[in-house]
Amino acid sequence: MNLQQLSGFADAGRIDELNLVSLEGGIYVLQALMEGKLHPLLDEQGHNLCLRSTTHAREVLQHLPEIPCLLVQKVVHDEMCGLGNSADAPLKLPFSIRSTW
Repeated sequence: MNLQQLSGFADAGRIDELNLVSLEGGIYVLQALMEGKLHPLLDEQGHNLCLRSTTHAREVLQHLPEIPCLLVQKVVHDEMCGLGNSADAPLKLPFSIRSTW
């Protein structure tokens, strides 16, 4: 799903939530939850859209209607050590695309 498709689905009320996933190295990627399935947000070349910060994410998403958004942080220790998926659920915090506070 690209930004234009995301905007159309969001305007139609079809996006259940957005996940802003924090990855190692200070990179963020977006996933849209629609009809029970996660869809990665892609750039013009079809690669994952990489965002530099939460502020950058807000700039990219400012045109969207209000959608529930979560900041998702995987288990850092496992990510750093290159371990597989752990039984621990990732940390999910509410994240506003409208305000920095």
